[in-house]
Amino acid sequence: MSRPTFRRRVGGAITALVAPFRDGVFDGVDMMAHIEWQLLSGIDGLLVCSLTGEGPTLTEAERVRAIEICVELSEDKVPVIVATGTNDTKTTLEETIQAQRLGADAAFVTVPYYSKPTQKGIIHHFEQLAARTELPIIIHNQPSHTAVDLASTTVARLAEIRGIIGIADDGCYISRVDLWRPFLPERFGLFTSNDANALGFTAAGGHGCFSSAANIVPRLFRSMQHAAACGNISAARSIDERLQPLFNALARESEPATIKHALSLARDIEAEVRLPLVGVGTETAAAIQAAVAPFQLDGSGRFASRHTYRRGL
Repeated sequence: MSRPTFRRRVGGAITALVAPFRDGVFDGVDMMAHIEWQLLSGIDGLLVCSLTGEGPTLTEAERVRAIEICVELSEDKVPVIVATGTNDTKTTLEETIQAQRLGADAAFVTVPYYSKPTQKGIIHHFEQLAARTELPIIIHNQPSHTAVDLASTTVARLAEIRGIIGIADDGCYISRVDLWRPFLPERFGLFTSNDANALGFTAAGGHGCFSSAANIVPRLFRSMQHAAACGNISAARSIDERLQPLFNALARESEPATIKHALSLARDIEAEVRLPLVGVGTETAAAIQAAVAPFQLDGSGRFASRHTYRRGL
């Protein structure tokens, strides 16, 4: 199977988008406004239907609409990556093919969760996906959610598969950049999905971060990532020091809930989440309010006024 040329390289600051809800229903209008603000803020890419976007709770129609909105609004400016991973290879393949059909640039595929497959099973899972779809694949290694961590030998084997273009690691092990890089091909991207270590990961030679916090401070988070990538560590560290209190506040409870609470304060997006998630507790709400407040007062991570879309679009 021949593969199309990957049109837009993934890297820098990629926002793991929330999925706004209003009265139990996916709110496409708020999502349009949120994505447009992200693009105006200069974000480098959009990840949709991930855990931050409550992908597992979206109906099929909601998934399709969320992807369509991202693809339509991105207008080929930035790559649109769709989270398609499940703990079932057949379902993951179906979701990946659907994302390709809807115009996504890449698939973000978690190591299968709950089933706790062996390293051999994980390799076969990704071999099947790469063999049967043309959409470039970025593996998400997320041991805290899957209970399985990728071995270095597994990473080396997966990197040989042409359809796999990178791996996003959710751990706190910045040393993995140096550990994995020697046996990875030049084309292979190394990413983190952990906001707190985004600076260290990029400074060590990583290629970017799939960020939840970028929902709230897209311009500032992008500035930090680009400064680190350019070797301006002093500037990047200064921004990171400003962002750490926000990262800490958001990590107090489940991130979709904390991210949405922050956006409800700053962007008039509903804080509503779907069960089994619930809204944040009183102490977490106070911590988030204190952490968000400084960014509403300056120009670096400033919250722009919302664009107005007619409801029902």
